[in-house]
Amino acid sequence: MKPVLIIAEAGVNHNGDLKIAKALIDAAADAKVDIVKFQTFKTEKLVSKDAKKATYQQKNSDNEAQFEMLKKLELPQEWHYNLKKYAESKGVKFLSTGFDHESLNFLNTLNPLFFKIPSGEISNKPYLEHVASFGKPIVLSTGMSNLKEIEAAINVLTNNGVLKNDISVLHCNTEYPTPFVDVNLKAMLTIKKHFSVEIGYSDHTLGIEVAIAAVAMGAKVIEKHFTISRTMEGPDHAASLEPSELKQMVESIRNIELALSGNGEKEPSASELKNKIAARKSIYINTNLNAHETLEMKHIDIKRPGDGINPMHIDEVVGKKLKINLSEDSKLKWEDLE
Repeated sequence: MKPVLIIAEAGVNHNGDLKIAKALIDAAADAKVDIVKFQTFKTEKLVSKDAKKATYQQKNSDNEAQFEMLKKLELPQEWHYNLKKYAESKGVKFLSTGFDHESLNFLNTLNPLFFKIPSGEISNKPYLEHVASFGKPIVLSTGMSNLKEIEAAINVLTNNGVLKNDISVLHCNTEYPTPFVDVNLKAMLTIKKHFSVEIGYSDHTLGIEVAIAAVAMGAKVIEKHFTISRTMEGPDHAASLEPSELKQMVESIRNIELALSGNGEKEPSASELKNKIAARKSIYINTNLNAHETLEMKHIDIKRPGDGINPMHIDEVVGKKLKINLSEDSKLKWEDLE
């Protein structure tokens, strides 16, 4: 079974500080994620100067406009080389999401494993066409969208040369944090059924349980925001995992993978067979009986261990006569019966 791809979304939680960016990579590597992902954009190409912040951004950052906020959170191109090399030295893959055409072209020079399309770009046809032109696998987030919009985006990608087998679609809710009642995790299965694509989940809830549940339901990609500390200033910190939580999430997902790895047949496992005799029961005699006496139900107890006559054969035992004398608490054997 293909392992779940776990993406630790550092995003803009570096706060414009290279040391924090490297600390995020350290935390991602320590948690044993597969990929640590940042965000790459030119603010001038991403938002207009009068663009208002999203509600969650207003709650978690200064009163500045979205343009000023994002300008401080740009990831300089020269940092990418440094961070990619640093991540790989720590045993984790580096990736970044591009939000504009110039950034996409730059990221392509880094030979990424795939391109991640954020939820906000799912209706951006020129962007989708540009991403498709690189001929790379694609992970598509679907926050704020419906099936028709997802279908339209997939069609743009496939019409521009992307193989459907190279597209993974992530169910997502673009609220930070996402209320549990709004997760609608079964929609992930609807996406799989409707489009016959690999599915995953980009999680913005608080905690780790929904991401783990998504894996149990069949997600093959999990993306989760993380930070050094939720107390830090910035738009995404409050809805992010802290390092210890990220580590716990990864461990839990890997445990769920093991639990799902069986062949699907209901049969005893090797580990439990040793407990079978100790846990099951046998037919015992609860009083002193003489040879040739007829066994009645009142003479019988059902007790552990299970290395005697299986109680499922009780009807074959009751009414039979004994060959020998049996004392109280004797385990009945077939050879004891006439």
